[in-house]
Amino acid sequence: MISVVIPAYNEERALPDTLRQVLTQTGDYEIIVVDGGSSDGTCEVVRRFLLAPQGADSSPLILINAPKGRASQMNAGAGAAGGEWLLFLHADTVLPAQALSRLNAMEPDLPIQAGGFRHQFSGSDWRLRMISWLDNFRCTRSRIIYGDQALFVRKSLFEKLGGFPVQPILEDVVFCEKLLQVTTPLLLSPPVVTDARKFLQMGIGRSFLRVLLIILHVEFKFPYLPRIFFQDIR
Repeated sequence: MISVVIPAYNEERALPDTLRQVLTQTGDYEIIVVDGGSSDGTCEVVRRFLLAPQGADSSPLILINAPKGRASQMNAGAGAAGGEWLLFLHADTVLPAQALSRLNAMEPDLPIQAGGFRHQFSGSDWRLRMISWLDNFRCTRSRIIYGDQALFVRKSLFEKLGGFPVQPILEDVVFCEKLLQVTTPLLLSPPVVTDARKFLQMGIGRSFLRVLLIILHVEFKFPYLPRIFFQDIR
C-alpha cells in the first residue's frame, strides 16, 4: 500500500484539485492530509471529501494535525502511515494518471527504494517551462528530488534515515543527500504538475532567481538567501 502524505497550510484554493486527482487514481493507497494550523478553510475542504460518498473501494482519507512546518508535518504524516511506500505530495501538485498503481507494482521490487517524478508547472508561460526544464536537468544529474516532485520512499528506509530534518527550508534536499548514500532514486515520467500561481505572484524573474540559487547551493554549496526569500505565498 502507498501512504500519500499531503502537508497543508492555508491551501483551501489548491487542495481540492489535488485531492480529487488522487482519488481518481487506481491502486492500493491511503491519503493523509497533515494540517499545520491553517486559518482558512483547508480543514473544511478535507472534511467535505471525508463526508462525500467515494464508493466501496475508495481508499481512506485521514486528517491529522501537526506543528506548522513542512518537515514536521510530513514526519507526522509518515508516523501515521500504514503503507509500504510513503509518497510526499504538495497540496498544490497533482500526480500523473496511474502514478499510484505504478508504485504498487514496484512494491515487490526491493532494489527500488525511492524516487520522484519529473516536474512541470501549470500554464503555458515559456519562462515557467524553462524553469521546469532546468530543474529536471538538475535532477537527472544529481538525483536530488525536490519536495514538489512527489518524492516517494519505502517507509522502512525513511525511518532508518531519521525522516526529514526539522528546519525552515530545504529539508527535502538534506533528506535526499542522506538518501543518495544508500540508494539511487528513480526519476519517473510523465511529470507531476504544480499550480503556477505562487511563482506568478512572486514574479517569474524572482522565482527563477530563487530556483537558480537553490541549485547553486545544492550543486556547489554556494550560500543561499535567508528565510525571508522563501516566504509563504498562498
